[in-house]
Amino acid sequence: MTEQQRIYMTINCAARLRAELKDLLYVKRPEMVNTVAWAASNGDRSENADYHYGKRRLRQIDSRIHFLQKRLHAAEVVDPLEQKNVAGDRVLFGCTVTVENEAGEEKTFSIVGVDEIDLSKGHISWVSPIGKALLGRSEGDLVAFRTPGGMEELEITKVAYLSLD
Repeated sequence: MTEQQRIYMTINCAARLRAELKDLLYVKRPEMVNTVAWAASNGDRSENADYHYGKRRLRQIDSRIHFLQKRLHAAEVVDPLEQKNVAGDRVLFGCTVTVENEAGEEKTFSIVGVDEIDLSKGHISWVSPIGKALLGRSEGDLVAFRTPGGMEELEITKVAYLSLD
C-alpha cells in the first residue's frame, strides 16, 4: 500500500464510522428488510412503489455497509494524544498546528484523515496541500505551499497534540 493509499483516521473518526456501521447493520437494514417484505406481500411487485423504493434503499444501505467495512479494515487508527510520544515537537498526523500568515493572521488546523475533514472546525486532510506542507515540520519553521491563488507562506507558531472531537 502506497503512502497515498493509506487510510489514516483518528480514534474519534473510527468510533464514528463503527457506530454508523452498527446502526446500519442492526437497525436500518433490518427495518428496510421488513419494509420490503411487507411491500412484497401486497401483491403485484411491478407497480409497487414501496417495494421498488425499499429494494433501492436496501442496495444503498448494503453499499454503505460494504464501504465502511472495507474502510475500517484498511484503516490505520491514530490517537493524537499518543502521537505526541512519537512526534516530539514535529507535526505529524493528528497534530493541532497554529500558523501565522504573512499578514500576521493566526489560524489553527488539526491534521486529520480524509473522512474527517471539517473546515469549520479547522480539520484539514493530511493529503491536502497545506497538510503535506506542514507534516514533518516544527515550531518556528516557515512552510510554503501552492494554493489556487498562488504560493502562500506560513510560519508554524505552535504544535500541540490534543484530543479531537
